[in-house]
Amino acid sequence: MNFSETFIRRPIATSLMMAAIALFGLVAYRSLPVSDLPNVDFPTLLVTASLPGASPETMSSAVATRSRISSQTSPAWTR
Repeated sequence: MNFSETFIRRPIATSLMMAAIALFGLVAYRSLPVSDLPNVDFPTLLVTASLPGASPETMSSAVATRSRISSQTSPAWTR
């Protein structure tokens, strides 16, 4: 006897089994916990640069601009 022959010979039992599987799937689906807005921790990067005795303008033009340019040219980082 073939495996599928059992289901072909008993169509009512096959229909009831499929209805039970569908009902079980529906009940299981409804009981899954789903959050509309899950808590996500986005990765951050903190860069600290110091130049003793420098003014804020010097830090902005000399250090911050160069570090910004070098971080933008890194191929592994995306925005």
